[in-house]
Amino acid sequence: MTATKDIAAAALAEHAPHETFTLNLGPQHPAAHGVLRVLMTMDGEWIQRAEPIIGYIHRMHEKMGENRTYAKFLPNTSRIDYLSAMHYTHAFVGAVERAAKIEVPARTEYIRVITSELNRISSHMVWWGALLLDLGGFTPILYAFDDREKILDLLEGLCGARLTYCYYRFGGLSNDADDAFLKGTRDFVKHMQPRLQMYRDLVTDNVILRKRLTGIGPISADICRKYGATGPVIRGSGVAYDVRRAEPYSVYPQLQFKIPTYTECDSMARYLVRMDEMEQSLHIIEQALDQIPAGPFMAAKVPRVLKLPAGDTCYAVEAARGRFMVRIVSDGKDQPYRVKLRAPSFSNLSLFEETSKGMILPDALAMMGSLDLVIPDIDR
Repeated sequence: MTATKDIAAAALAEHAPHETFTLNLGPQHPAAHGVLRVLMTMDGEWIQRAEPIIGYIHRMHEKMGENRTYAKFLPNTSRIDYLSAMHYTHAFVGAVERAAKIEVPARTEYIRVITSELNRISSHMVWWGALLLDLGGFTPILYAFDDREKILDLLEGLCGARLTYCYYRFGGLSNDADDAFLKGTRDFVKHMQPRLQMYRDLVTDNVILRKRLTGIGPISADICRKYGATGPVIRGSGVAYDVRRAEPYSVYPQLQFKIPTYTECDSMARYLVRMDEMEQSLHIIEQALDQIPAGPFMAAKVPRVLKLPAGDTCYAVEAARGRFMVRIVSDGKDQPYRVKLRAPSFSNLSLFEETSKGMILPDALAMMGSLDLVIPDIDR
């Protein structure tokens, strides 16, 4: 009799409808790191569906690029991904220089590489501190922002800005890098190398972090290709795709560096990729400082008002979150006919709905943190 009751109860439970509820993560929530809304259908703590809803801070950068001159649009580029501003400005000036056939001095390119890699480290520090804060650790973000301040001080002394830089110009830079900046950068490299080892001892090798990220949020290489994910996301899935190698630009071909990859495909793999990238950025900066030549920092005879020849030009860079590409379609006027911005955060977020299905909420937030999203980069 008891066995019959158990069988009947099991059959009833199997066919009973599951009770689900809807949870709004955002649009204003600490875990979203910006004005992002994720509409979640939950079965208890288990995610049945997580739909990202974007567009809350859409600023129409592409449309703005079509109704002003190239020079007037230049400051916009650093507002797209404000943590990776140097890379985004580099892509836009690179596209214009390629279309206009402007020869950029060698000294300029080395300074661009130095400042871009400093910007990559500062961006990764924000990600590192914010991710660990999401996971419940407060101390690391204090160390991260302490070291990041040293980079911001260097870049402020060079171009006057600490976040949204507009230092690059078509054909060069707004001003040359002086001896104080070059010496300060060397001092920072010497300071930062042992600090990364301290980061490893304090956090990376901590068993709590390892258990929190290892095996969590697996993203296969096929999923990355399906959604166009790039940067540390695809490199954490074992694919050594880096624009600096795949589509060489500036003086990166003259520099030696490794492309960190991990095949585990989980949140810990993406974490380790970014930690290794900071080491490689320091190595790149050291080489650039050793090789930087004397000479002008601005190309000769760059017109004050640029009119690009009619045509279609693309230029891509490896930004802190992946491949950022600028496409300019010109009809020969002093304003672009069309500006298209390919932002990595949009593609990296797009895979979240598929990969988060069946996860519990805390693990899904850890995975979202490992994607390193910047919401203005999505809502460009």
